[in-house]
Amino acid sequence: MSNLALKYRPIHLDEIIGQDELLGREGVLRKLIESEKLGHTFLFGPPGCGKTSLARLIATRLDRPFYEMNATSLKIEDLRKIFKTYGNALQKPLIFIDEVHRLSKNQQEVLLPFMENNSALIIGASTENPYYSLTAAMRSRSHLFELNAIDPKALSNYLKKVSSAEQIEIDKDAFSYLVFSSGGDARAMLNLLESACAVKTPVTIETLKQIRPHAMQAGSSESESHYELTSAMIKSIRGSDIDAALYYLARLIEGGEPAEFIARRLAILASEDIGNANPPALNLASSTLNIVKHIGYPEARITLSQLVIYLASSPKSNSAYMAINSALHAIKEGENYPIPPHIKTHAKDYAYPHDFGGWVEQSYLSRPLKFYRTQQIGFEKTLFEWHKKIKSIKK
Repeated sequence: MSNLALKYRPIHLDEIIGQDELLGREGVLRKLIESEKLGHTFLFGPPGCGKTSLARLIATRLDRPFYEMNATSLKIEDLRKIFKTYGNALQKPLIFIDEVHRLSKNQQEVLLPFMENNSALIIGASTENPYYSLTAAMRSRSHLFELNAIDPKALSNYLKKVSSAEQIEIDKDAFSYLVFSSGGDARAMLNLLESACAVKTPVTIETLKQIRPHAMQAGSSESESHYELTSAMIKSIRGSDIDAALYYLARLIEGGEPAEFIARRLAILASEDIGNANPPALNLASSTLNIVKHIGYPEARITLSQLVIYLASSPKSNSAYMAINSALHAIKEGENYPIPPHIKTHAKDYAYPHDFGGWVEQSYLSRPLKFYRTQQIGFEKTLFEWHKKIKSIKK
């Protein structure tokens, strides 16, 4: 059996799955490609969502010479050779750079003049949002598009197509496991299928789990179960029920949920539901997320258990969550007021609080606004007393 991921790599835009918003009939990226108006573009999204395939399709569609590079090994002299080769050519090349967020400032500076002169069409790809790693000059000369992890329905249809064409028998449970355990990564799904076929056919879930014991990304034996179990764990912690939280944690672990995914959800809860009622909760969640990245299962179950017990036992407050939501809502509703002149940069009439014993009465807003309402739960009560004491300081 030939490499399935390569054999079934899409060769037409319609064959790219799971990106209808960008590449459907009314998708903005599709329209730019088909009208041959696509400028320098950076794509980002999870592994196996079609970034490289899309770049190759664009090169074919535009009938351009295609060069594929990786930012981690890209040499500036190689770039200059390509640009020199096509200096006087009518058809300019398409240069695809993977891991584009790793481009050094020097590499970006070399690319800039050629991007400016359209000496080549630059397309970059990354599993991370490259926005902050690219210089302002690079960003101003390009567009950024996010590709999504392929949804289970699209993956299922894709798997049916491949298995039918290859005449591969797959048990019902194995079919489901191939889809959910691949976490939206079509390449990973086909690679697992290919390995399982090398062991025995029909493909069974037992064979698959011997090769991939745990899901690669967020997932469980049923997509609905994954969301329900995660929700149940979060709600149990929010409700301070330690045993229920541990039960759902165990269900998620046994269902093949990645330790890193669970830790990310718990880190969100530490801010959203505990916040300043117990600030160390966020520190412990951050440490847990870092630890499970490095140790993995089975030891990661202990670290996750420790965090779940701590979070469920902590006092709860959503004051910080409600405060930022309230502030964002105000901005969206048009409450955009000018900054008072006395707190602008280099303002001469700014009253420096440290010159007044730590606090001085002065306005920081053009008009009064109120977003934060403390619940005075746990450490929040201490913060409230601190804040009240600060403002009681006389000039």
